[in-house]
Amino acid sequence: MVKQFLISLALERNYSENTVKAYNNDLAQFQQFLRKQLGQPRVSLGEINRLAIRHFLGTLHLEGYNSRSIMRKLTAIRSFCRHLCRQGLLQSNPAAHLMPMRWEKRLPTFLDVAQAAKVMDLPDRETALGLRDWAILELLYGTGIRLMELVSLNRSALDLLGEVVKVRGKGKKERIIPIGGKAVEALRAYLIRRKELVAKGKKGSTEAVFLNYRGGRISGRSVRRIVNKYLHQVSEEEHLSPHLLRHTFATHMLDAGADLRAVKELLGHTSLSSTQIYTHVTVEKLRKVYDQAHPRA
Repeated sequence: MVKQFLISLALERNYSENTVKAYNNDLAQFQQFLRKQLGQPRVSLGEINRLAIRHFLGTLHLEGYNSRSIMRKLTAIRSFCRHLCRQGLLQSNPAAHLMPMRWEKRLPTFLDVAQAAKVMDLPDRETALGLRDWAILELLYGTGIRLMELVSLNRSALDLLGEVVKVRGKGKKERIIPIGGKAVEALRAYLIRRKELVAKGKKGSTEAVFLNYRGGRISGRSVRRIVNKYLHQVSEEEHLSPHLLRHTFATHMLDAGADLRAVKELLGHTSLSSTQIYTHVTVEKLRKVYDQAHPRA
């Protein structure tokens, strides 16, 4: 049943591969919880009820899961139960009327302009791998694309003459994003030396824009490791990731007066509320300036 549900998410609802994997993991965890509670190797659909779901969510809370993670797992269960109802396997959705949990909205961390400029200057531009790293950093900061959007880029998606890139985001939705001059410069420099990495591959050349040292498409894990290496040299934040450059892109755009809806489209957000979190960052920044400068603050 779970397998059919996951297939429907991917094919009918165009959920991304990462989202489908997350739903699979969440449902597997719920199933394991039920098996343990019931002391049975198999769980029947009749065992999925409101009380069992509440017990599962409460156990997650006691185990230290944050509210956002718990809410995501509830969403997965609710969606699965809705699927079972459509298939006529459940009469009603036991998760339908469970109140969604509220979580604290944490403001995204970001680099200031000076830090961002410093990060861009760190890679060694004398080597093919260094130029690749430079291009990765400039593209992440210059466009705000997600990690997996960058990893999946093919050369055909790049139009350096027109200074745009075509990206396939969540739900397999495509969007076209302008590339800044610095990112174009970095990409051109890297693509000239990219053939050195292609030569290390097995047979033929890959369509991937970004390659690993063996000539294959670079993985998300490798990009995360590379980007974090440079970020740690300019930031003392504990939790660093390539997503920090996406936050930085959005914050700097809005700080410079960019329209909120335009930034929403550039980020590939489906809801304006997802983009509005960056306006809170800007307001907090202004509040600190006000508190420090105004005599009546």
